[in-house]
Amino acid sequence: MKSLEGNFNNTEVNNLLLNHFKELKSVSPEGSAHVLDIPGLMDSSIKFWSIWENNLLVGCGAIKFLSPTHGEFKSIRVANDFRKKGYGEKILKHLIDRAKDLKLNKLSIETGSGDFFKPARKLFEKIGFKKCEPFAHYKEDPNSCYMNLNI
Repeated sequence: MKSLEGNFNNTEVNNLLLNHFKELKSVSPEGSAHVLDIPGLMDSSIKFWSIWENNLLVGCGAIKFLSPTHGEFKSIRVANDFRKKGYGEKILKHLIDRAKDLKLNKLSIETGSGDFFKPARKLFEKIGFKKCEPFAHYKEDPNSCYMNLNI
């Protein structure tokens, strides 16, 4: 797998992100959807990658810098054709490697606490993420689950 930083102008990447935003907003109660739009992902505090295999878009993900050593995963998404084939774990491991390249030693994630998000939570736990208290700007929310990983 290879990754390209940025790449927001690519139609496939753009469509993947737009579908990601739409789906997450449809399953999250108002005020509990913390997904960033494309301009939000273009912020200078965020590194975004599209992830490819044999010129096919596998997925994407981003890391938001919370401090020089602490990052937050954002907008991790597996393209529909690659779901349920182990690519979620491959993408996470790829992003963890990028985090190490960036000298981060801690990663955090906010994800939903509902049934829709159960597969994502299980995947993060499989990689080694542990539940934690809200971090950064987040507050206690029954619709959110907070997790972190020391790398």
